[in-house]
Parts: sequence; structure tokens; C-alpha cells
Amino acid sequence: MITVNLRPGQKRKRSGGNPLKGLFDSLSGLRELGAKVKDPLLMGAVGAWVVVIAALGLIYLNQVRQLYTLEPRLEQARSEHRRFKAFLADKRRQEKIRDSLLAQITVIRQVDGDRYIWPHLLDEITKALPAYTWLVDLGFTAPAAPAPVQPAGAPADSMADSLRPPPPPVVFQINGRTIDIQAYTRFLRQLEASPWIVDVVPVMAQTVVEKERAITAFTIRAAYNRADSAYIRTAPFSQTVR
Repeated sequence: MITVNLRPGQKRKRSGGNPLKGLFDSLSGLRELGAKVKDPLLMGAVGAWVVVIAALGLIYLNQVRQLYTLEPRLEQARSEHRRFKAFLADKRRQEKIRDSLLAQITVIRQVDGDRYIWPHLLDEITKALPAYTWLVDLGFTAPAAPAPVQPAGAPADSMADSLRPPPPPVVFQINGRTIDIQAYTRFLRQLEASPWIVDVVPVMAQTVVEKERAITAFTIRAAYNRADSAYIRTAPFSQTVR
């Protein structure tokens, strides 16, 4: 094939030359460009831009590396968040159930609180009643409720909220007769020994004549006390008999 050089002053470049030669040519071109540039401020600006670009590249690479490092920790934190969220939801549900049960138990206690007072009192009084002694009357009597004392400088509204008196105790009065004064004193001691009865006070004891016989008429005042659970005995309402 015949080739014609239209520019005789220059030699035609060979195709497919050595790649290292092109790199050397580029470096030599940069050196020539540096030799041509005589302004030091321009060289400083170019160097500063090169440093800034290199620093930004390093920062970007560091951020990418940290991102890849933190991604597993982020997934773990999300998993822990979902697990604890489910745990807290279950805990709140259990607390709602507990509060509902406590409210129901409180209502039941308020309803049943006074139901078995008189059975306990009648049982204890029957056990404490000695021979040759009988009862004429047994009933409830209102206790003397002391007025709450307001502290100095306390407003009336705060006292009404914080110093509300507790519910009054169940105070009862026993009227009875006996033919033996020692039986009367024994009755007082046995009432005081009962865990369900407190504040036993002899109100009156005098000799009266009934059916041409001298007997002792007495009046006793006492209060109901809920005994410790060790004194409480439970029994089933029904029992299967074979």
C-alpha cells in the first residue's frame, strides 16, 4: 500500500506504540507546562486545590468505610428496637390486666369487707360466754369520731384531701345478766383474749332483782378488729358425701 506524507516537515506517528512512552510524554508535557507557568500564586492555588481535592477524597473514602462498618450495627439496633418495642407493648398489656384485676379485687373487698363481721363477733362472744350468764341485747353503737386536727398554715382544701379520717371501727355493746359476779369478770377476760375483739370496756355492772332473784346486770362496750390471717379458718361451701 502506498502512503503519501502531505506534511513533509513531520514524521508520521506509528500506530500501536509503547504505552509507557505515552505516559512519559504526558509527564514531560506537565514539566513543560510547569516551566511555562512563571506565576507562583497560580502554582500555589493549583497546589492548594490539589491538596483540597485529595483531602476530600480521603474524607469520602473514610466516610464510606465507616458507613459500611456501621450498617451491621444499625441493623442490630433496629432488631433490638423491634424486640424491646414488642416487650414494652406486652408489659403495658400485662400492667393493664394487673390494674384491672386489682380494681376488681378492691371492689370485692369493699363489698365483702363488712359481710362477715357479725358472724365473727357472734362466734367469739359465744365462745367467751361463761356458764350461768346470758345476753339480753347485742347491737351496734356509733363510736365517737375525733375531729381531724389541721396543721398551722395548711389550707383547708389540702387538709380535706390529705387528712381524711379512716372509716370508723365497728363498735358494739353487750347487755347481759349473770348470777355470779366472777362469771362477769371471766367474761371480760375472755373477750379481751379474742383476736377479733379489742377495746373491751365495762360500762356498767349493778345488781337488779328479776323474778324475785338478785342478779348482776352488766353492759360492755367493745370494738371489732380484723384478726391476723393465722386465726382465719376457711371451709368449703359444699362437700361431696359418698
